[in-house]
Amino acid sequence: MEPVGYRPRQKKRTKRCVVLIVLLLIIVLGVALGLALSRRTETFKTTFMDRCKKFEGNDCEKIWAAFQQAYVGKDPCKVPMEAYDPLIKAAPFKPSCNRMMFWSKTKDVAHDFTDKRDCFVTLEDTLLGSVLDGLTWCGKEGSNETFTSDCPEWADCDDNTVRSFWSRVSAAFAEVACGDATAMLNGSIATPFSQYSIFGSIEVKRFNSANMRSLNVVLVTQENNVSNCSNASLKDLQKELDKGIKYNCKEVSEAQIQACSSNTEIPCHACW
Repeated sequence: MEPVGYRPRQKKRTKRCVVLIVLLLIIVLGVALGLALSRRTETFKTTFMDRCKKFEGNDCEKIWAAFQQAYVGKDPCKVPMEAYDPLIKAAPFKPSCNRMMFWSKTKDVAHDFTDKRDCFVTLEDTLLGSVLDGLTWCGKEGSNETFTSDCPEWADCDDNTVRSFWSRVSAAFAEVACGDATAMLNGSIATPFSQYSIFGSIEVKRFNSANMRSLNVVLVTQENNVSNCSNASLKDLQKELDKGIKYNCKEVSEAQIQACSSNTEIPCHACW
């Protein structure tokens, strides 16, 4: 015969064990989640720092701190361009007169050229453009972590973390444009120059005739080309330019650009 009260005590002990196990699971899951978030931030930071260190003479820890303050702990749709002002101060753009290249809808062509030839410098060839090219990041309210997934897409909101970054650094890059600048535009589309692109809405508006002498448009063409240098949108581009900046346009086939990028015996100025 079981002693009186045996089963109730057994039930109480069982309940306590279940509660303890649940609490332990919550703690373990919480620690695991925290470690996962920490690893995600560290992985992103490692990529940032490795890319930054390729540019000698910079305090990459200082630049990282200035970068993080723009978005960490904030609503990822409420990060305006100005949030990155401290980052620009930490890693200011330096003028590269006669070598600065802007692009719109021609990223692959432009970067293939600058990767092979030391003729021009695009935004993505600079420190700030290079460390974050191709990356996605954002913060969350109430968190000190950097997230690399579940972030707003480019078109989801105007002041999203990534869009505001590229708008701000594009503005800073354009503000130091000097001498003869180049813009590589796409001749395979009906509107090579769009006033809504970063080039049209941000960069062109920052060109200053006090420093910049001319804008040379390289209209990249293919066999079944759509546009040429007389395209109406390019006339709009001319109107947008600060008075005093000369405008030139030349249609150049993508094949010619690729051939020149692969032949270092051809002088840069002779590529088009």
